[in-house]
Amino acid sequence: MGFFSWKTMHTRRSIANVYSIKDTFTVYMHDNKGNKWREDEYQGYGVFGGKDYYELLAEMNGVVCELKGGEYTEYMRSRGINIAFKGNSSGIATKGVLYPNLVESLDWKYNPKGNQDCETQGYFY
Repeated sequence: MGFFSWKTMHTRRSIANVYSIKDTFTVYMHDNKGNKWREDEYQGYGVFGGKDYYELLAEMNGVVCELKGGEYTEYMRSRGINIAFKGNSSGIATKGVLYPNLVESLDWKYNPKGNQDCETQGYFY
């Protein structure tokens, strides 16, 4: 399994994971409703503060699921990935899609643009 890697929206800083030789730093994931998740040691798999990025993307884009627990997360994560990458091989800035915001600031006003993919995705430096 590969890593998910992004840059923060406002500083364009690569969000390093704990397996990288780069230092990790605190990242906040914000949704369009004002909810926030704090991650201090990103593992690389798209989870920030216990919340899966693509699960949140699906929720933000109106996907509803009646499953519980891990089944919910797996279903929603799959739907979120499909939404982000539908007709867009980068999965970034897909027209009409709301994206979670990844930033270094707790005080952040939601931006519908979304984050940039990081060109060093999957590398350990």
